[in-house]
Amino acid sequence: MISVVDYGMGNLRSVVKAFERLQCPVVVTSSEKDLLKATKIVLPGVGHFAYGMKKIEGLHLRPVLDFLVQEKQVPVLGICLGMQLMTQSSEEGNAEGLKWIQAETVRLDPGNLNPGLKIPHMGWNTLGVRKDHPMARHLKGMETFYFVHSFHVRCHNPEDILFTTTYGMDFVSGFSHRHLTGVQFHPEKSHAAGLQMIRGFIGS
Repeated sequence: MISVVDYGMGNLRSVVKAFERLQCPVVVTSSEKDLLKATKIVLPGVGHFAYGMKKIEGLHLRPVLDFLVQEKQVPVLGICLGMQLMTQSSEEGNAEGLKWIQAETVRLDPGNLNPGLKIPHMGWNTLGVRKDHPMARHLKGMETFYFVHSFHVRCHNPEDILFTTTYGMDFVSGFSHRHLTGVQFHPEKSHAAGLQMIRGFIGS
């Protein structure tokens, strides 16, 4: 069973619909009992990092998520804020994260952007694939994915970088480390290319 973690942030319906289009039912839950049945986990989210961590802690989800990820090694897909929450910490609220991967979340630096580029980075952009992965194997290099974010992930280990994207600067738009995968963009809102990527996660 694939469980989508409901901690009160993000458009869960669009994530659910994407999986349903692939004939893959999911359970949206904040229940420890349901999460313990999960064979894979999706951690979505849109919004403020520190508030997201506060919501996870407030719902007492941290212990069961840590157990599933660190002990059972259940595969996880983090989307947008969900990807960022998997890191050690964030400049957004100076908050600690779930600390599942050696990386931190930092602000997009306006000083690195060309004139005319705005923050947040919002709209469609391409990906550079940095290594082989089930979620990347279908990509031909011209597909675009939907982004909306003001912060990005900085990986400590270059070998964890799965995707990069250019927006005045190159930034990590996806990472993978063993059973953990995170993407800064929204595959569930990225039409056929996004569905193919989700299919890769389902089949991995």
